[in-house]
Formats: sequence, C-alpha cells, structure tokens
Amino acid sequence: MTTAPAATDVTGGTQEVARRRELGVFLRSRRERIRPDEVGFAPGGRRRTPGLRREEVALLAGVGVTWYTWLEQGRDINVSAQVLDAIATALKFDRLERSHLFRLAGLRVGPTQGACSALPPSVQRTLDALTPYPAVVLNERYDILAFNAAYCRVVLDLEQVPIEERNMLWLNFVCDQWRCNFLDGQSTKHQLVAAFRTASADHLGDSLWQELIRGLLSSSPEFAELWERYDVAQPSIRTKMIEVDGYGLLKIEPLNLWLSQLGPFRATVYTPFDEESAAKLERIVAAQA
Repeated sequence: MTTAPAATDVTGGTQEVARRRELGVFLRSRRERIRPDEVGFAPGGRRRTPGLRREEVALLAGVGVTWYTWLEQGRDINVSAQVLDAIATALKFDRLERSHLFRLAGLRVGPTQGACSALPPSVQRTLDALTPYPAVVLNERYDILAFNAAYCRVVLDLEQVPIEERNMLWLNFVCDQWRCNFLDGQSTKHQLVAAFRTASADHLGDSLWQELIRGLLSSSPEFAELWERYDVAQPSIRTKMIEVDGYGLLKIEPLNLWLSQLGPFRATVYTPFDEESAAKLERIVAAQA
C-alpha cells in the first residue's frame, strides 16, 4: 500500500512559498513608490520601472544586489532581523510596514520591534544641530539607530561600519576593527554589559534579544565572562576620556535623553567636561568638516 504524503506537509510548503512570494511583492511595491531624489540619488536617466532600482535599495541597505534580488524573487534564503531592519530603513518603512515585513519573512515581531523602526527625520536634524557635540541614538538592545558627524570624527566612524554590525555590544566585543577611542575600555565594557542585562529583563522571551545574546556568547569569551557575573546597571553618566590623534586627551560627559514619545529610544550626547575639551571639540570638527 502506498502511503500518501501528509496534508500538513503539502499545506506547509505551499504556505511557505506563498509567504515568500508575498514578501517579494510587498518589497517591490514599496521600492517603486520612492523617488530616487528622496534618498539622495539623481532623478535623471531613463528608468524602466518607477521608483528605486533593486541595486539602489541594496546599496542603501548595505546588502548584496544578488541577495536582495533573490529576496524579491521569493527564493528560499536566510534573512536576519538586522538585515530586515536595514531594508526597512532604506525603504522608509513606518512601524506597521516594518512589522508586516518581519511577519512575511517569518520572523517573530516581539514587544521591542518598535525600537528598531526608522526614526523620523527630525531626530537626525536634531543630532546634526548638536555639532560639535558627538551624539548617537540607541534602542534598548543597543542597536545604533542614528548618529551625527561629530560622533564619527571623535568617537567612532560609524559611516564605515556595515549596517548589520551597528550594535554597541557587537562593536565592542566582536569587531576588533571597529573599536572606539575610549581609554577606559574595560570599565566601559563592564558597565555596558551590566546595563544590557538590566534592559534584557523585560525581553526574556524576545527572539531577537536571544539571538543577539547567543551570538555574543559564542563569539566573545570576554562578553561571556562579564555576562556570567549577572551585574546590573543603568546607562552610564560617568565622565569618559578619549584620545584623538593630533589633539590629545578629551574629557567628555554623556548626557542621556529618552525619546519616550517615539519609543524606547535613548539619545546620548557627549558634552565637554572642561573648557580645554570644548575647544578641542570645536577644532576637531571644524578641521574635518
């Protein structure tokens, strides 16, 4: 007797194909609604389709053109939450669109998903207006959502960091080439892990948090050692020292501002501790403008 294949297997496979196809259609519809000049591309030239080209979305999101093409074509490829975040930002998704994207990709949208949404342009304008003070916006998971040019010139050049690696914990513990210039590195990392553990208490069932924690534990013995201490802390307000080539030592103080109307976001602005550091900040930013 021949046994028929289980109906659930057929249905499940059909649903998976339909989900990937719907994901591709959704991405294309959103890609075609954005004018090139909205995201910094020249509007001229002949275009076969409205909106952005696939290669332009890939460039904005920091992913490969072939990989993004496969995603739109509904192929069975692995998709991470951080890459989806980058695509959502590139396509100027709002929170509802981003949540829909994650569901279509088969990723759980937990209670912190709003924290990864694209910020309104007013936030970037505010950060830019704070120059020469370095400023950065983080969510509770320490994903880097926005920053100004002063932060790149004084602390860490985030423009050179791939979007998928823009997480403070990942940069500090996994990516050696992206270490920032703070001199008190050990105490900074200890405090960072302790603050992250404090925040994680509200997200114990969140798959994105667990994915990040597992990645850090498997990639960094130093993080694993600090994580096992179970220390807890709040975001630091301690004066930091930073060495900038050609300018010497800077003393800066972090000022944490919670953007509660937008979500669980925190803007950290580094202000000079003394007049000497203030003058150096002015010179550093002015020299590299």
